[in-house]
Amino acid sequence: MSGLFSPFTLKSVTLRNRIAVPPMCQYSAVDGFTNEWHNVHYSALARGGAGLVIVEATAVSPEGRITPGCTGIWNDEQAEGLAKIARDIKAAGAVPGIQIAHAGRKASANRPWEGDDHITAGDARGWETIAPSAVAFGQNLPQVPREMTREDIARVTADFAAATRRARDAGFEWIELHFAHGYLAQSFFSVHSNQRTDEYGGDLQGRSRFMLETLDAVRKEWPEHLPLTARFGVIEYDGRDEETLQESIWVTNEMRKNGLDMLSVSIGFSTPDAAIPWGPAFLAPIAERVRRDADIPVASAWGIDVPAMANETVEKSQLDLVMVGRAHLANPHWPYHAALKLNQDRAAWVLPAPYAHWLERYRTSE
Repeated sequence: MSGLFSPFTLKSVTLRNRIAVPPMCQYSAVDGFTNEWHNVHYSALARGGAGLVIVEATAVSPEGRITPGCTGIWNDEQAEGLAKIARDIKAAGAVPGIQIAHAGRKASANRPWEGDDHITAGDARGWETIAPSAVAFGQNLPQVPREMTREDIARVTADFAAATRRARDAGFEWIELHFAHGYLAQSFFSVHSNQRTDEYGGDLQGRSRFMLETLDAVRKEWPEHLPLTARFGVIEYDGRDEETLQESIWVTNEMRKNGLDMLSVSIGFSTPDAAIPWGPAFLAPIAERVRRDADIPVASAWGIDVPAMANETVEKSQLDLVMVGRAHLANPHWPYHAALKLNQDRAAWVLPAPYAHWLERYRTSE
């Protein structure tokens, strides 16, 4: 069996293979509530054969949404809808995961296909954004956020803890903290967005404090036997890459000591001036270094959607899990086609019987 289709165990959870569907925002919620779109979307992805399906960035508070169409988990009624999704994912054989998030200064934006920019001042759909410092991201996100007080910081940390309790009670078995992509936690860590002079800014320890305190608050609410993970932008591609990577490895080590079980390695996206070297599996060597130097299992996404390449990153011990995103949108049964490309036997197909019967009977030399 290829590495990609070998089981993976983390804490008490075993995935049927190393293929994961990462969080991908659908921007289709109303007031944070999921609906039939989400129900069908996630159950279809789980039936497709991935070992893990992580529900999209789900806001811990109304202000934490990226757009008005983002899902939320700041009240029990929202959690009830998410519980159905967790049950459906599990019933299809995948492990149900959820990413909880706060968008910080990148919040209050239009959906990508409606501009992907900040909602204009005076528009009732928008809201005040908050961040470690009153520094705008720039370009299409020009809104200057309000600098958070210590009370704001404590409130948001408590929001993450409350969201974790709801995710736990809703039946999710894998949680991912969104510490990446220029959203709130990443903006505390980044020198591009954090100009504070108190204990939440300045040196590396100060800029890491929000993430470590939030992780600690979540750890107290999340069951010890279930995986606690984070997605973190370990590199910015801003000209100070080695320094940022060394700092990221340091804080990853600290998070591991404080209960983090796995890191999904991503990009910071904290400055619009980054020169990102987009290409197939370009983050895999970075993830491999984090895996080695922080002694923690890692996952990553971004351009790892060719089966042979995905398999290679696992077999070369660059990644423990491969996050296959957009390819799953194009083909929810990507794992089945990957199994055929990698010459796996029928046991690796992981298809529902009504599909497997006909596909096996009439399969060509695909």
